[in-house]
Amino acid sequence: MATRKTPRRTKKADNKKSALGKRIIAVVGATGAQGGGLVRAILNDKNGPFAARAITRNVDSEKAKALADAGAEVVAADLDDVKSLKKAFEGAYGAFCVTNFWEHLKPEKEISQARNMAEAAKETGVQHVIWSTLEDTRKSIPLSDDRMPTLMGKYKVPHFDGKGEADDIFRKLGVPTTFLVTSFYWENFIYFGMGPKKGADGKLAITLPMGTKKLPTIAAEDIGKTAYAIFDEGSEMIGKTVGIAGGHLTGAQMAKAMSKALGQQVNYNAVPPAAFEGSDFPGPRISATCSSSTAISNRTAVMRGTSARPRLSIPSYRPSTAGLRRTNLEFRLGSKSASALPTI
Repeated sequence: MATRKTPRRTKKADNKKSALGKRIIAVVGATGAQGGGLVRAILNDKNGPFAARAITRNVDSEKAKALADAGAEVVAADLDDVKSLKKAFEGAYGAFCVTNFWEHLKPEKEISQARNMAEAAKETGVQHVIWSTLEDTRKSIPLSDDRMPTLMGKYKVPHFDGKGEADDIFRKLGVPTTFLVTSFYWENFIYFGMGPKKGADGKLAITLPMGTKKLPTIAAEDIGKTAYAIFDEGSEMIGKTVGIAGGHLTGAQMAKAMSKALGQQVNYNAVPPAAFEGSDFPGPRISATCSSSTAISNRTAVMRGTSARPRLSIPSYRPSTAGLRRTNLEFRLGSKSASALPTI
């Protein structure tokens, strides 16, 4: 295993420590998938340099109480309330910022929330922010390009474009930021109703609008581990964009892996976007953009594998199949409830 690097320190950082002398990382979405993974990564590194401040709207929830019991500081804040964010960020060395499009299906709301987090980080002197983002697909496929539908009047892939547009907010405000470009969660096969379903022939199949293309994928927990590694790397990561994926599989490869794990045949149905638009994926017409985001992801997947992206040492990180193994385990246990949808 690689030797830990000592995080870069500044004079200001010395004033942003917990009672145990550790530098505080304020984690937005701490009870969700990405933020929860980061909080657990910090807490699991008992001798590490950071302390976790878990930010959530409801400090009395079972998930929040579990984090407090595990050793995290739990504080309340709302992404729509910049004053609460300033209070939550006060005294923190770093902040992990993330939004959840699927909670409201409004890109403009994501952009507003990103602005609130950026302003709070700027005004409270946070030394290092990680903004969990996605590509603004309109930079590659303009609104005038009819190969992809334009949704909501000004977006190609709303849950990508809003986050990508918000990148410039952090830059223009001068917030010291690392831009973490994430990938398709393996957990989507559980919580978004995208897992194997029985067809009229009685056989299981997964259905995706990606033809024979490969999709960058990752276990949500590993996003948190990557964020931890970025904070641990220190100030040299500020201003950089880090794209991550645990693996790149075709639909047929996903189906083959699921067949092996489930002990029964799972087929892959490659369908056109119009057919997929009527699926159970949440959001009016948003399901149609899954094919669009797949196309964009296929482009950026190549970038993610190049030396242009920073190489990080991530403790205990096993990419590619970890998320798929967990997904298949939960399928075997029958855990498919959409009500268990995690906050992104």
